[in-house]
Amino acid sequence: MNGIATGRPGRKQSKCGQRHGNQKHQPRRHKLTQDASPRGGPLAGLKVIELATIVAAPSAASYLSDYGAEVLKIELPDKGDGLRNFPPFKDEHSLWWKVVNRDKQLITLDLRKPRGREIFKSLLPHYDVLIENFRPGTLARWGLDPDTLRQCRKDLIVLRATAFGQDGPYRDRPGFARIFEAMGGLTYISGEPQGAPMHAGYPIGDSIGALFAALGVMVALWRRTAHPQAPGEEIDLSMTEAMIKLLDFLPMQHDLLGKSQQRSGNVSQYAAPTGVYRTRDGGWVSLSGSTDALFAANCRAIGREDLLADPRYASNRARCKNSDEVNRLFEQWFLLHDQNEVVERFQKAHGTVAPVYSAEQVVNDPQVVARKFLQSVEDEDFGSVRIPGVVPRFRNSPCRIAHAARSMGADNETVYSRLLGISAAEQDILRQQGII
Repeated sequence: MNGIATGRPGRKQSKCGQRHGNQKHQPRRHKLTQDASPRGGPLAGLKVIELATIVAAPSAASYLSDYGAEVLKIELPDKGDGLRNFPPFKDEHSLWWKVVNRDKQLITLDLRKPRGREIFKSLLPHYDVLIENFRPGTLARWGLDPDTLRQCRKDLIVLRATAFGQDGPYRDRPGFARIFEAMGGLTYISGEPQGAPMHAGYPIGDSIGALFAALGVMVALWRRTAHPQAPGEEIDLSMTEAMIKLLDFLPMQHDLLGKSQQRSGNVSQYAAPTGVYRTRDGGWVSLSGSTDALFAANCRAIGREDLLADPRYASNRARCKNSDEVNRLFEQWFLLHDQNEVVERFQKAHGTVAPVYSAEQVVNDPQVVARKFLQSVEDEDFGSVRIPGVVPRFRNSPCRIAHAARSMGADNETVYSRLLGISAAEQDILRQQGII
């Protein structure tokens, strides 16, 4: 497709940073790109282009947006991001989409077509960071190899998020959260001892990778600030490696002890007593606590201070060796008391138990309500919706989420007309050609 001409016959292709017409436009250069976000936040002024779909890489861009960055998300015309078709739905609108792609500018552009790539290269000088999650080599096949990207902006930071990284025997394999979780080791250690390995009810592998992605971008930005003349950075994020990294000491345990961590259900292998237990009224509580002081508090909560004198429970190491017995003692006590009573007694004793919440309980929890963590933001379909706020909070540079994700191409006019100077007539032609 590289040889197919699109656009007006005889028209010269624009170079990176020129307006698409007769007017020339000098690209703006920034240490961190100017025009601070009206939402505020410590990253106000940073500008990010996102060429990514579904959850992981888009979430990374959203975290940067939460802190004030301006994010421009590019979707394929007519098709858009596949997350738009993920449940849950209300009135045919994906609620997941609305949260993951909050506060982003949205345009449509087909980079598979030469004219689309020409427009894309004209956008790059205006942005600090590019986030993409195509399979390795895809952008290069479209004529957007690293050298070409650097010609458009020398200090551009490029984050490439893939299942297994840019090299190695698995580099071309597709990947989703359950693949990262399964091959990263998390699924194997999750579930009951005699049962099948289990995935969580949410694609946590995507969220973990997104956090590493956002952190990687911030590290690269720090380096760019410290060394303004240095070239940009290319960040190779393997989502599976992010999952292995999360599991911390498990590879060392295998190397030095010759064992692989096994499943233990809701019981921790590092502390006792622990577990998730049913209460008399059908509720659930989660018990934890590894230090001797916390064990003492938990014993006071259930009126069993006598356990403190038992040598089987004298230390966390001893309690782990006798975990079945001590866990059973707490399980029996929980079955004789209602959830609210359990929580109140443990709070009074400064113990470590928590009610297991449903979403309904989360949104109504007094702590969540008091801190106003769930924020009401504008939504083009429902007027307003509540979504989780920004984590963490910045006292001197507060962050604010303004709106949920919007319809496909919602910002075409703003970006193509005001930023690139493409006329309405030319946009109509590009739209007819399936380029925008």
